[in-house]
Amino acid sequence: MKLHIYKTKQEIADHVAKYLQKLAADRKLLHIALSGGSTPKILFQELAHHYVDKIDWAGIHIYWVDERCVPPSDNESNYKMTADFLLSHVKIPGGNIFRMHGEAPPAKEAKRYGALLRQKLPQVDGNPQFDLVLLGLGDDGHTASIFPESKTLWNAPENCVVAVHPISGQERISLTGRVINNAREVAFLVTGAVKAEIVREVVRREDNFASYPASLVAPISGVLHWFLDKEAASGLT
Repeated sequence: MKLHIYKTKQEIADHVAKYLQKLAADRKLLHIALSGGSTPKILFQELAHHYVDKIDWAGIHIYWVDERCVPPSDNESNYKMTADFLLSHVKIPGGNIFRMHGEAPPAKEAKRYGALLRQKLPQVDGNPQFDLVLLGLGDDGHTASIFPESKTLWNAPENCVVAVHPISGQERISLTGRVINNAREVAFLVTGAVKAEIVREVVRREDNFASYPASLVAPISGVLHWFLDKEAASGLT
């Protein structure tokens, strides 16, 4: 595990953008699974404004960690946020973008996307392998769309499952642990003081950490990054 602590969200975006640039240069073909949220949005803006010509976007293949079951035009769509703030600004071929169809029947879409991962990604130890999975961390300890109330979905035998938000009841499509932990590299992007206690428990394996799905993130490769601002990291100092 590698901890990277910065003063602000923007500093995180700056350093993660450089990290992505290096991965893209080293590997030429890069399969990345993205998450939604406010911190990825700042990262996408940084990439769109300063890395249009610094990354070979033709070599980047984009997937999603999870998606709300809404149309791609809905403001809650993770795809829409990524398209608005990143994809529409860089020269990435349309054939390199593999969105989850939030408008489709959820169970059918989870099955389709799981099959797509088997088709498009390298298979390592019988599971699809991303080069990089970018994750967020909820203030309830969830990651992807695996919530504490349905933590058993993490170990589901499928590549993708249908998850349900415990409060809103909204259905979501989510990658499972078998795919996330099979990635060559996994990185959490976490900001804000509200996340500090969860970060401390998960990173240090203290208190209630075992109840949080985020504690189950343990890539087989051993390469796990935590990109944190000083507020999210305040419980670690």
